[in-house]
Amino acid sequence: MNIKTLIETKTLMVQGTTSDAGKTTLVCGLGRVFKRKGIKVAPFKPQNMALNSAVTIDGGEIGRAQALQAQACDLEPICDFNPVLLKPSSDIGCQVIINGKVTAQLDAQNYHDYKPTAMEAVLKAHQRLSTDFESILVEGAGSPAEINLRDRDIANMGFAEEVDCPVILIADIDKGGVFAHLTGTLACLSESEQNRVIGFVINRFRGDPALLTSGLDWLEEKTGKPVLGVLPYLQGLHLDSEDSVALEQVVDKPKLNVVIPVYPRASNHNDFDSLRAHPDVNVQLVGPQLIGAQVTNSELQSNKPQADLLILPGSKNTQADLAWFKEQGWEDYLKRHLRYGGKVLAICGGLQMLGQEIKDPDGIESLQCKTTQGLGLLPFVTTLKANKELSLKNGILDLPGQSKVDIQGYEIHAGDTLINNSINTADIKQVVFDNDKLKASFGSGVISDDNQIFASYWHGLMDTPAALTAILNWTTDAKDGCEFKHVDYQALREQSINHLANSIEQEFDWEKLTAALNKFNG
Repeated sequence: MNIKTLIETKTLMVQGTTSDAGKTTLVCGLGRVFKRKGIKVAPFKPQNMALNSAVTIDGGEIGRAQALQAQACDLEPICDFNPVLLKPSSDIGCQVIINGKVTAQLDAQNYHDYKPTAMEAVLKAHQRLSTDFESILVEGAGSPAEINLRDRDIANMGFAEEVDCPVILIADIDKGGVFAHLTGTLACLSESEQNRVIGFVINRFRGDPALLTSGLDWLEEKTGKPVLGVLPYLQGLHLDSEDSVALEQVVDKPKLNVVIPVYPRASNHNDFDSLRAHPDVNVQLVGPQLIGAQVTNSELQSNKPQADLLILPGSKNTQADLAWFKEQGWEDYLKRHLRYGGKVLAICGGLQMLGQEIKDPDGIESLQCKTTQGLGLLPFVTTLKANKELSLKNGILDLPGQSKVDIQGYEIHAGDTLINNSINTADIKQVVFDNDKLKASFGSGVISDDNQIFASYWHGLMDTPAALTAILNWTTDAKDGCEFKHVDYQALREQSINHLANSIEQEFDWEKLTAALNKFNG
């Protein structure tokens, strides 16, 4: 690896032939490799469309994938790593977040008109990073070959052309048709865009690499561009996904069965990654949009699946997702689950759903629905407001039957939740205590008096090992520390980043990369 060439290049971009080709993981792994070599490197994604987001140390909101890439580069996440974040709130509209803050709610056509303004924010953020870092690793979005999105593009080649950076094109061989993906994508680009593609990476290869040699030779001869690496299919990586929901493998003889309804606008499902990684826990995701999900809605209607713990996740559009929840029969399922002694964990939007009412006087989520009746299981009334709560959290978790443990998390929500004074508030008690006494509230975390419902605005509740164990023990009414294995998901994530980086460092042809960069740099 020629470090001098990498630093001289300054900005290196990874674009994919498709969504989920491996852009996020390649930038993540390269970030750790560069960091190991002593390069001061930062991740960057000009525009991200995702419902998984993270709170930054400078008080903003970015895509969860960029927070993961920041960890790989040994950095705390900041807004400049993802200056434009789009959070879909309907099939045609999205919330537009610029430099970590909500600036607009736009449909597709209006956002297209807004793109020049968004590009200004992108270029300014990139310039600030260029001043502070030796190298910037940029992740594209989707594919640069989407012809209908090329005009005013800020996410792929539009950005690359503007800052004049080289591009690595990655494709997923596990999906099939990898050579067609690469040559077809290249053919859809303009001549100047083709010239800035310095080489290819083939991702998720299984089997004997020798069997691929003839195809690689053909690809290089056909395009005149080198194959920089063939990365193997890596099993068991614990890495935050950008927006897709990973399907689970069934755990043999689990101590706990967890069921999670995945609403159409479910957000921050990475809250449950630690559960998915736990060897004692079987997690079942249920949603009609999940192809291959373990449980179908018809099975749900016939009183399946059985759950020890039902989790209501966050939502980008709580009112619409609550309507879906009721339409799909989940309200009856929830009541039956509680009637038979099951436990419920509700986070953020899930907390709002469990309350008495969700009010939307300013049309934050809907211009038609000003008040939505909640599930009525907690004495809360939520009023949606334009200004988001964005904050990192530290506190104490004090669940019944468990020792007090330190807990960390973050809040991302556009609503104020208050106690309904007409309801008996003795029915709940606070169990999460914010270290910031000025902001301490019932929204930090409460439990129902029957010990069946635990609700909190805090995302990341189970990222802390001791907190995860306490919550699992609470779910099964186990005594403190005597039931579940100790799982440190943060450590698993760090191990996964290193495993990914080791693979990239071994499988990349660094001499080819150096030669390609030198050729591009002229």
